[in-house]
Amino acid sequence: MSERQYIPPMAAALARLAADAPWTRERLEEAFMPLLGARASRLADRLVELHPAPPFDEASVHRLIADLPLLPETASITPERRTSSFAEWRFEVPRYVTTGDLAESLNLTIPEIEWFADAQSRLRTAPELLRHYRTTPIPKRVGARLLEIPKPRLREIQRKILRRILDRVPPHSAAHGFVKGRSPRTFGIPHAGHEVLVSVDLKDFFPSIGIERIVAIFDALGYPRTVAWNLAYLCTTSTPAEQLGGFAYPSASLLRTRHLPQGAPTSPALANLAARKLDIRLTGLAGSMGLRYTRYADDLAFSGSCDADVLLWTIRQIVRDEGFGLNPAKTRVRRAHKRQQLAGLVVNEWPAVPRREYDALRAILHNCILTGPAAQNRAGVPDFRAHLYGRIAHIGETNAARRRRLLEMAEQVDWS
Repeated sequence: MSERQYIPPMAAALARLAADAPWTRERLEEAFMPLLGARASRLADRLVELHPAPPFDEASVHRLIADLPLLPETASITPERRTSSFAEWRFEVPRYVTTGDLAESLNLTIPEIEWFADAQSRLRTAPELLRHYRTTPIPKRVGARLLEIPKPRLREIQRKILRRILDRVPPHSAAHGFVKGRSPRTFGIPHAGHEVLVSVDLKDFFPSIGIERIVAIFDALGYPRTVAWNLAYLCTTSTPAEQLGGFAYPSASLLRTRHLPQGAPTSPALANLAARKLDIRLTGLAGSMGLRYTRYADDLAFSGSCDADVLLWTIRQIVRDEGFGLNPAKTRVRRAHKRQQLAGLVVNEWPAVPRREYDALRAILHNCILTGPAAQNRAGVPDFRAHLYGRIAHIGETNAARRRRLLEMAEQVDWS
């Protein structure tokens, strides 16, 4: 949609959305997303650039949007022509202008960068010893998940990229998975006590994020094209064909191409950034329907009072438009008279671990007091005491009274 199409009633609708939103680029983009999709970003940029302070009223916003066709286009800078000047970079990320800069920062040579990047995916057919990842299939109730863990040298390179670059880029406020200070508890709090809870699951979340999206993230931060591609290659992989036995064809196809490996330290942060536009659009959708929206990794949650069928249909369209897919088997609509559960927590009144999990741990601690912990360690956990204290911490995160009671019981156990 070009700017010449911002005419009544479109200009009026956009003006209403802008008038109700905080006058910042991110919030305006969120507000415009339901109407404009991916093109909302450009309109938000233009408005904030042309009018840094909030306009006086909705009529002023309307005039500003309606007059956009008469305004000159902003100059664009292609990635290849970027320099290291401050104005062209977003966030306080290190400014690698060349592959040499990147290699020096990572304490590598350019040939080593090329080796670890494996841009041609030659290592897919190399002997196991030469490959950069170890793979382990993790069984699920239906199918399996492939854990791809980088070997020590590549893992350290990825940790440097995470610490120096990705940790400096904040995810969308709706994202609660893999974010410091957020947790399943913060994911569930906005949905506590609502009439309807709708939860959906993104299918093959990590594998569905291909290298082009990762390049776009580094490109958006200001990195020249060559550097952005090298960073993306260092953070992605393609799975050898012989390791894809037993996977359904759609999942195997994603894994066979360059994707985010589940198990790399950079993947969670990159996945959140890759899903940023999805979060923006779904936040806008939720706002337009009077609902609340949050995301924990591949779990999406909406709550409030709504027509669930209309909501789910719209979610499917937005998710597909943003390059993801839904897992129909994990779509749930739960009303207040049933147990509403998110990320293992019951959120009907306030996020809390299910009562049965608390009762089971209390029974184990009670038996530990009577017969000793060794007799209760039926699974042979190496550090059973630490394991139980970890479970206490998990339950206690959402209920201080339960944590106190469990700790009192743990103190009565003879751990020697």
